[in-house]
Amino acid sequence: MREDKVDATGKVSLRCDSKLYKIGLGRAHKGRAVKLLIADLEIRVIDSHGELIRELTLDPARLYQPLGRISRVQDVPTHVSGMS
Repeated sequence: MREDKVDATGKVSLRCDSKLYKIGLGRAHKGRAVKLLIADLEIRVIDSHGELIRELTLDPARLYQPLGRISRVQDVPTHVSGMS
């Protein structure tokens, strides 16, 4: 378990195997006191009331662990031709 405070950009830091990882939580949580519950690569971030903020599996290949929101698809046709 690790206690931390969410920074102004909505991230917390975690050192694992001598690497410093940043975990995105969102700017809505800035300044909030949180606890990181760590079991191998499985991480849960909870607030001081025990509310789950985020659950993730740490990706060792990435120093920044993004929120993982679904991005909009950019290559969708804007019209459909009636011709075959």
